[in-house]
Amino acid sequence: MGRENGKAKAEQVIDENLKRVYRDMIDDDVPDRFMELLSQLKEQDDSTQGDDNSGEAK
Repeated sequence: MGRENGKAKAEQVIDENLKRVYRDMIDDDVPDRFMELLSQLKEQDDSTQGDDNSGEAK
């Protein structure tokens, strides 16, 4: 029974740590460089769709 209790405690610690890491990642801001790249991609996509005369959505 001691072994099962120890395993349950270890699983609880792992669970708490994973939740903490996940929360920390969610709270982090997106890096500026990544936002710049997303902006460039959006601009390219907007200009490509403006040049598309077929009228079909991509």
